[in-house]
Amino acid sequence: MGSPDDKVENEKIPMDNLTYEQAFMELETTVAVLESGDHSLEDSLSLFERGQALASHCADLLDKAELRVLQLSGDELVDSDPQQA
Repeated sequence: MGSPDDKVENEKIPMDNLTYEQAFMELETTVAVLESGDHSLEDSLSLFERGQALASHCADLLDKAELRVLQLSGDELVDSDPQQA
């Protein structure tokens, strides 16, 4: 049977086909696998590269969702971070 590492390999669905939730779950799994430190340098770099792409994809999806909310609300979003006020 396959190892937990095979799960990460099997989840390499094309980025454009991943929902935010799928990409975030794969990113969490990738981080956990990288943190285990049980991989060759080449495998670690490959995992890191996929993780970077997943993080970027998640950020893009969040940006698009924020833009859509702005368009639908017709108002500007107010930053809820009190430290930036």
